[in-house]
Amino acid sequence: MSRAELLMATMQESYVRLRTRIEGLTDDEFFWQPVQNSWTIYEDTPGHWTYHYAIPEPKPAPTTTIGWQIVHVATSKVMYHEYAFGGARLTFPQIEIPSTPAGAIKLLSDGHKLLVDDLSGTQDSLLDEPKKTNWGEMWPAWRIFTTMIDHDAFHGGTIGYLRDLYYWSRT
Repeated sequence: MSRAELLMATMQESYVRLRTRIEGLTDDEFFWQPVQNSWTIYEDTPGHWTYHYAIPEPKPAPTTTIGWQIVHVATSKVMYHEYAFGGARLTFPQIEIPSTPAGAIKLLSDGHKLLVDDLSGTQDSLLDEPKKTNWGEMWPAWRIFTTMIDHDAFHGGTIGYLRDLYYWSRT
């Protein structure tokens, strides 16, 4: 198995696990705040949705909603693609933030497809070539993909935990 094939298999496995964790997600779960003042997605002006974010991230990091988690993973996929393999012009504020579980899952799916297409066209010999990140740092292409694999695994676990908390807080 080539390095690109191994990365693709791992990326797909991590993504499928994440998608399984959000199957059947309801609006109530999507917006549920496990603690007061959780970071979430919200309408900041009529018809425009955004989500809480800060750079640098506060320490400790705020608790987040499931909706925030999904939108964060989705927009990260879009941005890693944009800067490593795309036009390197898009900024986070330009991404249309969805206000429903279905919209967030579609953005997640679309972002993932971008990365799958990027990796599908990458030969092993090109995995070590430097690629730009959205903050300007240069990384080898393989690191873009391993970061997104880790990102899916980390946030997928968080989403699973939040869904468990949601369920057990209501029984």
